[in-house]
Amino acid sequence: MKNDYIPTPLYVEEINIEAIEKETITRYWLKIVEDGLGSPISIPVIVAKGAKEGKTVGVTAAVHGNELNGISVIQKLFSEIDTSELKGTIVGIPVVNVPSYVRNKRRFIDDVDLNHIMPGSENGNVSQAYTWQVVHKIIHQFDYLVDLHTASNGRINSYYVRADMKDEVVQKMALLQNAQIIVHNPPSDGTLRGTADELGIPAITMEVGDPNLFQKGLIRDGLTGIYNLLGYLNLLDCEVEENDEETMICQKSYWIYTAKGGLLTVHAKLTEVVEKGTKIATLRNIFGDVTEEYFAPEKGVIIGKNVNPVSQTGGRILHLGLLQD
Repeated sequence: MKNDYIPTPLYVEEINIEAIEKETITRYWLKIVEDGLGSPISIPVIVAKGAKEGKTVGVTAAVHGNELNGISVIQKLFSEIDTSELKGTIVGIPVVNVPSYVRNKRRFIDDVDLNHIMPGSENGNVSQAYTWQVVHKIIHQFDYLVDLHTASNGRINSYYVRADMKDEVVQKMALLQNAQIIVHNPPSDGTLRGTADELGIPAITMEVGDPNLFQKGLIRDGLTGIYNLLGYLNLLDCEVEENDEETMICQKSYWIYTAKGGLLTVHAKLTEVVEKGTKIATLRNIFGDVTEEYFAPEKGVIIGKNVNPVSQTGGRILHLGLLQD
């Protein structure tokens, strides 16, 4: 159904969350940098300010321009929020990496992965300058961060969370997402999650499905997890929805790669627990002959997998998680 009223976003160069009027939802285009014509490149920001004071929870999506499920999660969240019942502030950034989003690309315009160079540099190259502005104009104002991602091109993911499970606050944030899998992963240098951690902001990364499409079930799961967090932090008066299935927690994870090139078939399924020695993939040459078979090097759970059959030497097969004892 078409909306009768669509709010007009404000075009701004900075946002001071504390100064925003209570009991409002405001849309912004926040200027980050300028393009080669000197025109502004801005990111969309939505701020829901509650009737009462409270914490600020940030939800970001599309740090990689073709990871779309998180956009829909944020849209649905803000379409449902009642600011009169909200205690605190929710900030949504549906698209962090705007230049890549409009090109339907994962990487930035200089072919750099923004989630490897955070927090960037004020006087750095184009990708470094962009990330620095995002962090210092808006991210640093958060008290908590949920960063929404999906798998990359040619791969699919389970619904899983990356989090530092040795941090009690972060551990709770992760468990509240009702994910299929949680991977213990201390904040990595260069990621948005790692940058948030350096700023003293508890943060998790949610992997919500696959790239280049909207997946209704996973979007719903991601939204439920965020509502659970908002309820737990007392921003909203809502019950925490328990997970129907037990979350598998991994102490670490790693990718398995091909040793040759050819056409790859990955047999293992997402969330499947495989024993050591289980056949996980078969490689064939262009004539259809089997040239290599791959077996699980140890027991683990399948977190993600390659679905693109064309595989060069060193191509990804699957993401294996080692289950916590």
